[in-house]
Amino acid sequence: MKIAEVRTHVLEAKLTTPFSWSFNRADTRASCIVEIVCEDGTTGWGECFGPARLNAAVVQAFHPLLLGRNALATEEIWQFLYNHFRDQGQKGLVVTALSGVDIALWDIKGKRFGAPIHQLMGGPLRTSVAAYATGTYRRDTGDPLTYITEEVAGYVREGFGAVKLKIGFGLEEDIALIRAVRETIGPKTGLMLDANHGYDAIDAIALGRAVAPLNIGWFEEPVVPDDVGSYEEVRRGQPIPVAGGECEFTRWGFREVLTRRAMDIIQPDTCAAGGLSECKKIADMANAFGVRYLPHVWGTGIGLAAALQLLAVLPHNPPRHTPREPLLEFDRSEHPFRQAVLTKPIEHEDGFVRIPDGPGLGIEVNRAALEQFAVSDLR
Repeated sequence: MKIAEVRTHVLEAKLTTPFSWSFNRADTRASCIVEIVCEDGTTGWGECFGPARLNAAVVQAFHPLLLGRNALATEEIWQFLYNHFRDQGQKGLVVTALSGVDIALWDIKGKRFGAPIHQLMGGPLRTSVAAYATGTYRRDTGDPLTYITEEVAGYVREGFGAVKLKIGFGLEEDIALIRAVRETIGPKTGLMLDANHGYDAIDAIALGRAVAPLNIGWFEEPVVPDDVGSYEEVRRGQPIPVAGGECEFTRWGFREVLTRRAMDIIQPDTCAAGGLSECKKIADMANAFGVRYLPHVWGTGIGLAAALQLLAVLPHNPPRHTPREPLLEFDRSEHPFRQAVLTKPIEHEDGFVRIPDGPGLGIEVNRAALEQFAVSDLR
């Protein structure tokens, strides 16, 4: 099955209500979708996390290197592309673009053999996964204590067993909001914090100590991602489990995190850290170190499907009669084409999401949506 064409689809849509996190603001959702077509017409789909137009440019740079290659040779292609750009591409856009290509090739492989990706990766350990709701971004106007508590109450009514709260806006404001959210959702609903690296180690430790009695599941990205030493400090200095890794790449990047015991939970994004091929390796490394693996998910239904295929095969860590199961990040923030790109959306039912079991990613892409949200001014 030789590769005949590599296409990119850059999609963008304006938001009805712009939102912010600790250091940035969004008024548009954008994504780079990768389409790989084989000579026999078999098509695979992938997605790249990060700047959509830049990812598309890198994928197009891969195009002449991919033509004529065996689409089933996922490992050989991954190694070839990574090594070709390795000197300047160990992290960042080269790896995010490679992630989209790798996911598309696994989709092709599954379609070729008539099996879901998780079957080709060794068979599923689970057929559905519990999801936690991600949202709680800041709006341009209004009182966060009002609209965020209303938002999380809605997630509980939907059936989610856990929610993640965006923080990183200052200690006083964040602590007050955390307390208000815990009071709103009650003691039994899981509550996790995500600072989007909005603190330094001193403030992160102070916040962790202040809110630890509120039964916090984890403290995500407390400090900037490239300062592993500060992660170590935060982990030592306060009792909440420390999570991170959505801005880390490949097994080599996570090797330092794991060997230094800098995080209790790693969160590679399948569409960023190297695709399915690489994230399976990272997950196995985490298992060997006794570190939990919970993938970051923030894209369209294509990226969501890729994360679900990997979640299906994550090993129990540790194995026991009643194992702790992994969780799926289920983004609930506004995204006009998240589910529109699929002919059958991936939705939760009472806080659980079924893992697709059709060939490849187990999804069908809605080409009409690709056309509807396509960027027309690419140069």
